[in-house]
Amino acid sequence: MKKSNYLLLHGSFGSPFSNWIPYLREIIESYERDIYTPDFPTGVGFQNYENWSNLLKTYVSSGILNEDTIVFAHSIAPIFICKFLCENKIKVKRLVFVCGFNNYLGINEEYDTVNKSMYFDNLRDIKNYCDDIICFYSDNDPYVKFEAEKEFADTITEKQIVIPGGGHLNSESDYDEFEELLEYID
Repeated sequence: MKKSNYLLLHGSFGSPFSNWIPYLREIIESYERDIYTPDFPTGVGFQNYENWSNLLKTYVSSGILNEDTIVFAHSIAPIFICKFLCENKIKVKRLVFVCGFNNYLGINEEYDTVNKSMYFDNLRDIKNYCDDIICFYSDNDPYVKFEAEKEFADTITEKQIVIPGGGHLNSESDYDEFEELLEYID
C-alpha cells in the first residue's frame, strides 16, 4: 500500500509558519512522510481563488496532489480546497478541516474581500472527491459564527469535533499545537 502524502493549507492572512501548521509538519516529518505546506499569496489584491488555484495546480501537475493525499486545512482553506478539488475533479484520501466555512461575510472588510472569491455553491459535491472528511470547530470562534462553521460541517460530514472554548483554533487561541489532529495521520 502506498504511503499517504500530506498537504497543510493556511488561511487568510496566514502562512505555513503560523498556528499549528509547523507543529503538525514536524510530527508528520518524523513519520518520514512527504509533506507540503504551500505559501499562498495573502492580502487584499493578492489573496483570491485564482492566485491560490494557480499555485495549487503546480502540485497537481507534479503529481503531489492525488488520491493518496491527506489535506489539513484551516479557516478559509477548507472551502478553497473543496472548490479546487471539485472544479478540477481530483480525488484525495482524507480532508481534515479546522474552522471551515462557506459564503460567510461579516468578519471585516479586508477578510470579506479576500475570502469572497473562495466561496462556491456546490459544497456537497466534495463528497464525490473524498470519502473521509473530518471537521473541527469551536463554540466561540471570534471571527466566524458557530452557526456558519456548523452549517459548513453539516453539509459535508457527520464526523465533527467541537472544541469548547477553542476560539479560531489558531495561535491567538493557544493552538500552536493541536494534538487532536494527530489521530488523522496515517
